[in-house]
Amino acid sequence: MDGYLVSFLCSLCYIIAMPDLSSSIITVQQHIMREQKRFPGASGEFSFLLSGITLATKMISAQVRRAGLTDVLGEHGDINVQGEVQQKLDILSNEALVHCLSSRESIGVLASEENENPMIVHEGSDEAKYAVVFDPLDGSSNIDVNVSVGTTFSILRKPDEVTGDNPEAWVLQPGSKQIAAGYVVYGSSTILVYSAGHGVHGFTLDPSIGAYVLSHENMTMPEQGKYYSVNEAYRDGFPARYGEYIDRLRSGVLGVNYSSRYIGSMVADFHRTLLKGGVFLYPPTKENAEGKLRLLYEANPVAMLAEQAGGIALDGSKRIMDIEPSSIHQRTPLVVGSRFEMSDFERFIQQKD
Repeated sequence: MDGYLVSFLCSLCYIIAMPDLSSSIITVQQHIMREQKRFPGASGEFSFLLSGITLATKMISAQVRRAGLTDVLGEHGDINVQGEVQQKLDILSNEALVHCLSSRESIGVLASEENENPMIVHEGSDEAKYAVVFDPLDGSSNIDVNVSVGTTFSILRKPDEVTGDNPEAWVLQPGSKQIAAGYVVYGSSTILVYSAGHGVHGFTLDPSIGAYVLSHENMTMPEQGKYYSVNEAYRDGFPARYGEYIDRLRSGVLGVNYSSRYIGSMVADFHRTLLKGGVFLYPPTKENAEGKLRLLYEANPVAMLAEQAGGIALDGSKRIMDIEPSSIHQRTPLVVGSRFEMSDFERFIQQKD
C-alpha cells in the first residue's frame, strides 16, 4: 500500500511540475527571432548574444536558489574597484557572465562593474561588433538575508571610428546609443526583463523546462502609481528639494497619499516601479555628491527600460540617456518612474525657493 502511495505522490509531483501545454509557450529566443523577422537582413547574431546572458543568469539563479545550502553566502574578502567588499556570489556571478559571453564571437568587449578595466575578447575579429556592460549581482549584500537581488546589462554597438584595441571607447557612449538593455531579478521567481528598442518584455524562468518563458509582453509603466522608493536613512544628506519632494508625495497634493516601499536592491526596487508605477529616487548626498549608482552598469539600462515602458529617467535635471560618460565607473544620481510623478518632479525641483 505504501508503494502505491509513493507512486501516486511522485506522479502528482510530476503533473504539478509540468508546464501548461494548453497555452502557447514562447521562450525568449523564440521571441527575439520573431521580432527579427520585422527587420529584413537581420542575421540572428543578437539572439545568440542574448543566449549568453540567459545561460549565465540561469547559472546565477541556480546558485542563488542554493544559497545557504552551499558555500556561497558571505564576503569573499577582496575589495573591488568600487571600494566595496566583494561577496562570494559577486565573484561567481561575474565569472559566469564572462565565461558565457566570451564564447560569443559577435562580442568584442566586456565591461563589468567588478573589474577595473574593460576586457577585450576576440581581438582582431571582424565578427566582433558589440560591447556588453553589466553589473553581475546588484544588491549582493542582501543575499545573506534572502532578499531579492539582480543582474543588469547593456548592449552597445562598436562605433565605426573606434579600433578594436581601444576597449573604453567601445563602452563610453551615452545611453541613447544602447541597442538593448535589461535586467534579471532573482526573487520568488527569476524574471528577465529586456528591451531592444521596441517595447519591454518580461520572461519568467520555468524550472521545469529550464527556459525563460514569455510572461509579461509589452510591459508599460502605469501613468501614476502610489509608491515611492528611496533610502530615507540618508535624507539629512539629500539636497533640500529632494526631502521636500518626498514630503510632497506623502501629503496627498498629487491626489494620492504615497506609501514608502524600499528593498535596497536597485533592480528589485525598479522592477516594482515598472509594474506598479510611482517613483524610485537615488539622490546625491553630502558624501556622494555625484551620486552612487553607476551610469553605465545601472542607470543607463534602467533608463532605457523606463522610457520604452512610457516612463522618465533623470539624473535630477537631465535625461539619463543624454549623459556623455567620461569614465567607465562614472556615478550618477537617478530619479526614475511614471510619467505623472516624474513630470511633477521636474517642475518641483526646478522651482526657486
